[in-house]
Amino acid sequence: LLEMDIHVSSLFPEILAMIFNYLDVKGKGRVAQVCTAWRDASYHKSVWRGVEAKLHLRRANPSLFPSLQTRGIKKVQILSLRRSLSYVIQGMPNIESLNLSGCYNLTDNGLGHAFVQDIPSLRVLNLSLCKQITDSSLGRIAQYLKNLELLDLGGCSNITNTGLLLIAWGLHNLKSLNLRSCRHVSDVGIGHLAGMTRSAAEGCLSLEHLTLQDCQKLTDLSLKHISKGLNKLKVLNLSFCGGISDAGMIHLSHKTHLWTLNLRSCDNISDTGIMHLSMGALRLYGLDVSFCDKVGDQSLAYIAQGLYQLKSLSLCSCHISDDGINRMVRQMHELKTLNIGQCVRITDKGLELIADHLTQLTGIDLYGCTKITKRGLERITQLPCLKVLNLGLWQMTEVKGLGDASEILPCYTS
Repeated sequence: LLEMDIHVSSLFPEILAMIFNYLDVKGKGRVAQVCTAWRDASYHKSVWRGVEAKLHLRRANPSLFPSLQTRGIKKVQILSLRRSLSYVIQGMPNIESLNLSGCYNLTDNGLGHAFVQDIPSLRVLNLSLCKQITDSSLGRIAQYLKNLELLDLGGCSNITNTGLLLIAWGLHNLKSLNLRSCRHVSDVGIGHLAGMTRSAAEGCLSLEHLTLQDCQKLTDLSLKHISKGLNKLKVLNLSFCGGISDAGMIHLSHKTHLWTLNLRSCDNISDTGIMHLSMGALRLYGLDVSFCDKVGDQSLAYIAQGLYQLKSLSLCSCHISDDGINRMVRQMHELKTLNIGQCVRITDKGLELIADHLTQLTGIDLYGCTKITKRGLERITQLPCLKVLNLGLWQMTEVKGLGDASEILPCYTS
């Protein structure tokens, strides 16, 4: 028999590409420097599928974008921007995702020079914390990025209702919109998005994810607009929206497609609001009412009656007790995550009820529950599916038993 050379250099390029596909991004770059054969194999588009290039745009580099295009890279994150944004757009005409988060020096003028013609391939644009961006830029985006599906404007505090009108006019394919801390946005702007001003704009009626965190001007009228117009909405974040009240929950209770609702720190939400949610047609999988001071044990009874299909429930710092836990646990067979940190009225009795009935739990947050003892924790750790137990600055992962402190791993989260 002839001896066969099985050295790695004899492998076909397609085989090398399959091997390189398992490397992280740094590893992919390093193997490309080994030899010509490895470089050619590493440039195969399958190796770089889905990879996001992270770039510091400082000085001219003529080979940068041809190299990215050769590898089929279509996602880019700009870590620092000292050159014109148009340099990126011209260099990558088929770009699909552009992340400019935190590029504080990006202005309307810079963005206007970059977006001067249709870019049909661009689906994702992240402008979060680009604080100089105003409605003028949204006009450009609405005009030239018609196929955009995700737009992140979190922290862009100069955006107004006019900007939302422009989005509602031009971005009909939008599925995800983040307006976190856009302090000038009011009910009028949400009405534009929901198609309430059809004479001026059709609206973003395909929205599935909408983040309105810390939009302080919003009232229950926004929820009425959302209920009427955004029929595909699955995820709604209203955390820190102080103008939202119990009455607004009546509108949301009709959203049959809504999966996740975040009402964290909405100070005007009480047991009455939870009652409205539980009596509607909702089939929520995730609900967060943490730090809603007016939510108490009665809410847990309502949740057990009408929102029993929840998989995740967050009640941190709510005024709940063992009695509320007792009224809830027997119906919540699907619950996998329960966050009751800083619920200072919970005792070992409540933990025993959880351990006896919430057998599907994989994670529980007990940070700041000052009345629980080792006895209650021992019962919790006997839950068959439990993987994460958060006690504040300490966290047990892959829980198998309480044991001694050496089994508790620090993770410094709270």
